[in-house]
Amino acid sequence: MKPSQNQPSEPGSLIAFGAHPDDIEFACGGVIALESRAGRACHFVVCSRGEAATRGTPDQRTAEAQAGAKILGAALRFLTLDGDAHLEHRVPHAIAIARVLRELKPSIVLAPSTARDQHPDHAALGELVRHAARLARYGGVPELSDLPPHAINQLLFYAVTPGAEPIGHGRILVDVSDPAVLDAWTRSMNAHGSQTSHLRYVELQLSRARTLGLVAGVEHAIPLFPNDSIVVNSLHPVARGARAF
Repeated sequence: MKPSQNQPSEPGSLIAFGAHPDDIEFACGGVIALESRAGRACHFVVCSRGEAATRGTPDQRTAEAQAGAKILGAALRFLTLDGDAHLEHRVPHAIAIARVLRELKPSIVLAPSTARDQHPDHAALGELVRHAARLARYGGVPELSDLPPHAINQLLFYAVTPGAEPIGHGRILVDVSDPAVLDAWTRSMNAHGSQTSHLRYVELQLSRARTLGLVAGVEHAIPLFPNDSIVVNSLHPVARGARAF
């Protein structure tokens, strides 16, 4: 059974933050499908309803986000901040995001890369989530005193477009080659018909994943970028590496 929006998640759960209703599906929907199929609770937190978009009304974008999240097996909530095309790195917004982290208690958080790309909301949200992850674990934040502190295990950034991939960061390639995972990812992207009707976003993301997968010796792969160094107590979890041509 899928957890409700107000229940703390079990260990191993994941929250993905998106500035707009389609960001998560396009950038890392295959990762969400992979995790939810493995039985891990996944939550989407979307910080606008696409109010500034040229195509698609907020109501339509909301319905598309609901459909995309359902396909990927994720719970969905909207978090009202400044609205589409107005997102700024402000402390009250970081506190609002930190409150979500304390409520849902995720192990892993996904957020847009802080590298600048075609939409300033993406990088702004990445900075906000990084700030919020710190605030969520600080015991003395008065605005959060009604909830116990929570420290996430890992913050990983996703890149909505190839141009948003951060330079100088390590990366993790997530193998999303399973046909069922690819099917769910593709359907979740196509759920955003207001955006896919005029640009070939789905083809772009699948081609990108295909290229990265071929370099890594798999069929399809999605890149994620750790905020902090990954710490292991054995080399076994990292024994599988990319197989470059």
